[in-house]
Amino acid sequence: MQVLSPLRLMLLAPVHRHLILFLLLGLATIATLATGDDQFVFTGFTQSSLNLQGSAMVTQSGLLDLSSGTTNLKGHALYPTPLHFRKTPGGKVQSFSACFVFSIVNTYPLLSDDGMAFFIAPANHNFTEATPGMFFGLLNSKNNGKSSNRIFAVELDTYQNSELHDINDNHVGIDINGVSSLSSAVAGFYDDESGGGFKNLTLNDHREMQLWVDYDEGTTQINVTLAELGVAKPSRPLLSATYDLSTVLEDPAYIGLSATAGPINVRDYVLGWSFGMNRPAPPIDVSKLPKLPHVGPKHRSKLLEIILPVATAVFILTLGTVIAMLVLRRRRYAEVREDWEAEFGPHRFSYKELWRATSGFKRKHLLGEGGFGKVYKGVLPVPGSSNNMDIAVKSMSHESRQGMREFISEVVSIGKLRHRNLVQLLGYCRRKGELFLVYDYMANGSLDKYIHCNRNNKPTLNWSQRFQVIKGIASALLYLHEKWDKVVIHRDIKASNVLLDHEMNGRLGDFGLARLYDHGTDPQTTHMVGTMGYLAPELVRTGKASTHTDVFAFGMFLLEVTCGKRPMMQSTSTEGDDHQFFLVDWVLEHWKNGSLTKTVDRRVLDDDGYNADEACTVLKIGLLCLHPFPCSRPSMRKIMEYLDGDMPLPVLTPTKLNINVVRVMQSNAFSPSVMSYPQLTSSFGTMSDLSGGR
Repeated sequence: MQVLSPLRLMLLAPVHRHLILFLLLGLATIATLATGDDQFVFTGFTQSSLNLQGSAMVTQSGLLDLSSGTTNLKGHALYPTPLHFRKTPGGKVQSFSACFVFSIVNTYPLLSDDGMAFFIAPANHNFTEATPGMFFGLLNSKNNGKSSNRIFAVELDTYQNSELHDINDNHVGIDINGVSSLSSAVAGFYDDESGGGFKNLTLNDHREMQLWVDYDEGTTQINVTLAELGVAKPSRPLLSATYDLSTVLEDPAYIGLSATAGPINVRDYVLGWSFGMNRPAPPIDVSKLPKLPHVGPKHRSKLLEIILPVATAVFILTLGTVIAMLVLRRRRYAEVREDWEAEFGPHRFSYKELWRATSGFKRKHLLGEGGFGKVYKGVLPVPGSSNNMDIAVKSMSHESRQGMREFISEVVSIGKLRHRNLVQLLGYCRRKGELFLVYDYMANGSLDKYIHCNRNNKPTLNWSQRFQVIKGIASALLYLHEKWDKVVIHRDIKASNVLLDHEMNGRLGDFGLARLYDHGTDPQTTHMVGTMGYLAPELVRTGKASTHTDVFAFGMFLLEVTCGKRPMMQSTSTEGDDHQFFLVDWVLEHWKNGSLTKTVDRRVLDDDGYNADEACTVLKIGLLCLHPFPCSRPSMRKIMEYLDGDMPLPVLTPTKLNINVVRVMQSNAFSPSVMSYPQLTSSFGTMSDLSGGR
């Protein structure tokens, strides 16, 4: 638009001059109403209207997409300039009001992800250290709940995290400096038209909804109100809390919206946003909001309904050929499906999906194979999106003494586990004599390929990476044993079942042998499963797996990762005879001789980050975990405290310690005459002093 100079404006006729001044004044007024120092309103967005970070983006239609269909990333959309919430330095936080229209689109409605959040954060807050998932990309496990965060947030949570005491997987919460909500309520609203009756809402069902967040300076009351789009703001808020935000917010501060992208392709859209300081948030004109993308099957047109009877006649002529093709196709994709499996919904994958994802289970997609079966890499197209999801498909035998229904029920329950050091189990498929388990794909493969490799073939992990993996797996086992709704016994902990993600973080996988039971109850006796070298002696005697047997296997895992050697190997003596080599015998012998550091993998000794004290601590914890008496082994909570340095190690005395204790355990445990605990008492000695030399 051409701008008139003052001279040309004066030369115009008086009527024209007044008309132009009036129009310019009107445009300036409209711009002020649209955005200003104390208020703004967006009906749709552009790339330049917000400060976008991470996975956040603006679509061509003007939608703000906070997750953009990616995996395990965080997205933030900030108002470009920080706002002053106090009139004077040190003064009280002023009243404010925010409103935004959103829609959480879930491709698999019965699965859930962690939702999104509105937040106010300090201008210097660093989001790079924040963790996706339960922390909404705002905080992490180390700073969660600390008053120094200076963060206020309102979460729209669609996943129940038991460690955060979430009330369910569909709630709204008020958060102060952490993601454990100060106050929360089931999603819904009080409908004024029906006399104030409560109506439930499902946050992730692809519906547009509107959320209001209001703070009153005088009463320090926070009100959060939710409603369907098109419904006037209810007079009664969904939840309220009294909290003086003057003790929380810094000045100036950014306001923004945050979400994280999970493995099930949940899209967190924002259609409009408004904000007002010391005034209500400006109303959002819903008629100008961008449209959501279509998800699901298209509606059939009227013309198709008319043509369909005519097309049916043509179809009958070719029915014979079609039936023949379907029979051949059905043989290829035949699978076992029973009526009771309907209750497990999207956790059941079709064999056709997995066949296409792995290109017919071709060998070029094979990731590994062994006695358990084979694991293939697959690419699964996500319905309603142009994005794909990488998966790992494991085939295993149908056999289970529990009965298939109970086994599948446990598989689906394990699929609800959520921890940053666990491989996500997405679902299953049954076909003839095979059971397929579908996992999230880990880009860097299994840990044992890095631990048991030649330097020329593949780079090994340095000590700091190994120690980080050890702590991650310990944290995952603590979650399985104590922090989830049920106790989960993994039953097959070893380096080959630890996978590395794209950042080389360790994730415990392969839950095909896992078992669940309620807290406070004893696990049931089952047939013995696991891997030689990792089996606790009592498991061989009784067939009863427990958290103690997991701790035993974890102890062997610690020695394996630190020493870079397998639990059991063949060794050739100086006379040329082959004999079996036990890793724990070797570590015990060096510990008794005061040379424990000589057992550490030589490939990590030259690393700048190598810490001999750390390595010896890990080896000693491993020996504690390998105690023949289950009750003498530490719990995973204590192991985490040892690894974090929050608790000193108990001491283990080498007096009367038999170097061949584990050889006694292995040889007796796997022979027809099962060993008894009195045999081991004298050989293992007293675990009271672990001060032996390094």
